[in-house]
Amino acid sequence: MVKVRDIAFVAAPALLGGYGVVRLLSGHGPGIGWTAGHLLFLAGLMLFVPVMLTLGDRPGPAPVVAAVGLLGVTASVAQVVIDIVAGVVASDRAGMNALFEQVQSVPGLLPGVYVIGPALFYLCLITLAVLNWRELGWWSPVLLAVGTGLTLFSLNLIPVAAVCFLFAIGPYGVRRTDRRLTGAAQ
Repeated sequence: MVKVRDIAFVAAPALLGGYGVVRLLSGHGPGIGWTAGHLLFLAGLMLFVPVMLTLGDRPGPAPVVAAVGLLGVTASVAQVVIDIVAGVVASDRAGMNALFEQVQSVPGLLPGVYVIGPALFYLCLITLAVLNWRELGWWSPVLLAVGTGLTLFSLNLIPVAAVCFLFAIGPYGVRRTDRRLTGAAQ
């Protein structure tokens, strides 16, 4: 039987890419595009949970790295939920900016939810790929680092970053799914 954790290796990057494409097409203000794109991003982030749990399920430092990475996912989810609420509540970009300023003025929220937390997610995902390079392939941590770097350079490159993520971790999920479908030992 195919499990969500196996499908997540393909679906999480695909949803991240969907968010990037919708973001490019819909602009950066409130409306259907903003909300739909952020819902895709939220779904993708949620699917990175089973990815991290799977990659963290090995002896050594991997479980700790996965646990820290899950804190990063939680921070990223909080950021996306704030974005969704701001997009629904505000009538224009200026209203969204005012809401963002109000939320980000809460002590600790800006560094935790917008800076450190998301960075932990990406750094831990790359670290888990390094720890699992034999199963994922030597290129996996490289592609994850490149994809992450692209998003730091410009959020308009999220679709390209998502392709990097897909090639970095997607094949592992496909192999796990193939083994489950054929009944081969894992």
